Amino acid sequence: MATGRSKSAKPKKIPPRAWQRMLSGRRLDLLDPSPLDIEIEDIAHGLARIARWNGQTLGAHTFSVAQHSLLVDDICCALTPDLAPRWRLAGLLHDSAEYVIGDLISPFKAAIGLDYKELELRLLAAIHIRFSLTPSLPHKISGLIKRADRMAAYFEATGLAGFTEDEAAKYFSRPTGFKKDVSNFRQLEAVSTGQAKADFLERFQMLQDLGEPSS
Repeated sequence: MATGRSKSAKPKKIPPRAWQRMLSGRRLDLLDPSPLDIEIEDIAHGLARIARWNGQTLGAHTFSVAQHSLLVDDICCALTPDLAPRWRLAGLLHDSAEYVIGDLISPFKAAIGLDYKELELRLLAAIHIRFSLTPSLPHKISGLIKRADRMAAYFEATGLAGFTEDEAAKYFSRPTGFKKDVSNFRQLEAVSTGQAKADFLERFQMLQDLGEPSS
């Protein structure tokens, strides 16, 4: 009588790990993210350490995605002064999925294709649910955030990343209908990761305190 494992039997394969452990102790499944595993401290910590423009920016510190997010919120407010706090929060969190998947420059995203975008949207939907936002934003709000995002990219490109104004206008469009002096945006000066994290959390808490939305 045969004993033990058959020679033809193959060892059971362990599926590749699809989750990441966060400093909060959460395990976030990247393929099926749960809103319950998302914490704002983890988001702020990650975004403050992710460089915009692959780190090719002026200054002693990296210009982070956290600072970019603050700049987008500032521009949204300048474009729409009466914007509701919940939609300001959506603007602040527009790149929040990058705390897990990183910030890829646009040419690389285009090369990767739809798989990256689907993963990014899945993570962003879970983040929205965690902070009482709709998984998909109203068209008017998403349009405003995209416009502010492109304006922020233009200002960062010309102010920090070495682009000429003509180059930046070609790729990001020259901002129009915008009266606020960009030099007033403190977020265009790169700061330490600790300061970027603190500024991001302070803005998040301010929006929470305004009553819309709640965690």
